[in-house]
Parts: sequence; structure tokens; C-alpha cells
Amino acid sequence: MNQNKNIEDIYPLSPMQQGILFHTLLSPNSGEYIPQVCLTLTGLLNIEQFKQAWEYVIARHQSLRASFHWERREQPFQVIYRQVNLPWQQQDWRNLSPDEQQDLLKNLLKTDSQQTFNLKKPPLIRLNLIQLTDQTYKLIWTQHHLILDGWSAGLVIKEVLDVYQALSVGKQFSLPKIRPYGEYIAWLYKQDLSTAQQFWKEQLKWFTTPTSLRIEKNLNSISHENQPEEQQVKLSQTTTSTLQSFAQKNQLTINTIIQGAFAILLSRYSGEQDILFGATSSGRPVGLTGVESMVGLFINTLPVRIKVPGQAVLISWLKELQNQQSEALQYEYTSLLEIQKLSDIPAGLPLF
Repeated sequence: MNQNKNIEDIYPLSPMQQGILFHTLLSPNSGEYIPQVCLTLTGLLNIEQFKQAWEYVIARHQSLRASFHWERREQPFQVIYRQVNLPWQQQDWRNLSPDEQQDLLKNLLKTDSQQTFNLKKPPLIRLNLIQLTDQTYKLIWTQHHLILDGWSAGLVIKEVLDVYQALSVGKQFSLPKIRPYGEYIAWLYKQDLSTAQQFWKEQLKWFTTPTSLRIEKNLNSISHENQPEEQQVKLSQTTTSTLQSFAQKNQLTINTIIQGAFAILLSRYSGEQDILFGATSSGRPVGLTGVESMVGLFINTLPVRIKVPGQAVLISWLKELQNQQSEALQYEYTSLLEIQKLSDIPAGLPLF
């Protein structure tokens, strides 16, 4: 197909896409924005029908056919292609022992996460299906965060499995009609920025120094080999139930409690009472019909400014924080770069 005829649409980036593109270009080898999903599939699998299911879902969603461009334009933009090739790999490890399979899988996941994407060549995903036994498979789905958030990734997986299920039993299938990601971008650029700018300017008024953990960060040194260590902590069922009960009793969300605890922690580490950190919002506007089933990058990172007093009634303080969160969500469409320009923090320093 002719390159121009294969173009379906062209539109700007969302605020979060702008930020991720900036950091990707600043540190292209970090792998920070290349998440992986590793699924275990059991039972008889018709591989051709499974591939067809992926092709159907990719054709259904604009974001899965997007490329990104930033040269010779004042603002970066994304190009949506009508058709793209499915980036598919397939391997058969049935002759290997379980231990050998585990070692190979571990190495493959690491190698795959270090493989960058050409942002100008869609789709920004790749699939690798590995057969472990006659009825056991591993699917590695790697994507660039520019095109998807966690909510959207879950929608894609569900749709692929629904389509495959229908194909495998010879049923007609018809997924619900969805709105293209471009309609969200159009909505985004119609919002009243002046009101949002005034809100964030007031929120950050007189905050001049980023909250510091006294940890130096050199962006130029970030690579796959020296990524920060991650530690996952699973709360016990008792602790989780206690948190849920406390939240329900005091009409608080778990998110509010976690943010409050994090603010207290930052206050103690930094020695400051006026704290600023970033928090992720879903970015899916309630007023946009059908947004819950749209696939793309909607999340945004917003500044959360909290004053941690030496003496305060905990419940009242948390409720004040929750009210602040609700108000901020009205303006969650604002670009973090734009918010930073409105702050009193000197140019060249990060917000958090």
C-alpha cells in the first residue's frame, strides 16, 4: 500500500505522551518506558487463530498503529496507519527441561526489555510465543508506554482472548463499538487551559525548592545495567482489611491514606513540612462518553502539594487532602511541563 494512502490520521500528543517522548529521547537506552506482559496460556492453542485475534484487535485500535515524529515540526505528533504488520516470533522449547526453560525465559525477558523500538515505525509492540509443553505456552507482549497505559493493556488482552475464544469455536463475534483515541486528543485540546493554569499556579504558589531525598540522580548515567532496584511488598490480608475498614469508617479512599502516609515519610526524610511529589491519575475524563473502553495512553502525572503540620488531627488532615485531590482531578488534563512553567521553582530544576 502507498505510504500516504496507508495514513489514517495525524494528531498531537497527550501531555503524558509528550513527557514520555522527551525522556525517551533524552535517555533512549534506559528501557524505562518499555513494559512487558508475560502470560501463561494452557490448553490446546490454535496459533494461527491466536495471531488472527491479535491482528483484529490491532486493526481495531488507533494507538496500536501509531508512530511518533518530532523533527521539522514545532510540536511532536503521532501518525496513525491503516495497516501494520504483526510483529510475531514463535519458539518451541518442548525438548528442554523445566530448569532450562526457566533460565532461557529469564534471559529472554531481560534481552527483550533492552531492545528499543523505532518510534517512527509502527506498531510499537512485539509478541513472542514460546511453547513449553504440548498444552503450555508463554506469551511475551512487549510494548512502548507511549501507546498504552495499564488500564488499556488490560482491555487489549481481554479483547484478544474474547476474539480468540470466538474463533476457536467458529462463532461470529462482534465487539462493542469503541471511540478512537484521536477523539480523546480532540477533547483534550478543547479544554479551558486558562482556568486550569490558574488552579495550578495557585496550588504551587511560593513553593520554590523541590522536596529532596538527598539522592543525586544523573540522567546521563541511566542504563539497563544500573536501573534503580525495585522492591515489592505484599500487605497481609489482616493489614489490608484494617486499611479498608479504616477508610470506609472515615469516608476516605485507600489512595488518600497512601498519599498521606507518603507525605509524612517524605517530610521526615527531607526535614520539610511543605511537601511536593508526583502522583499518577487515570486521566480518563468522566464527561467523555465511552472513555472507559478506549485504548491509549491516558494517565497523567500531577503534582501533589501537602503541608504536613507538626500537630494535627489525622482524620481531618486526610479529609482535607482528599478534597484537594478531588479538586485537582478537574484539571488533570494539564501537561506536567505546563504545570512546571507555572510554578515558582527555578528553571532547570524538576518539580519532584
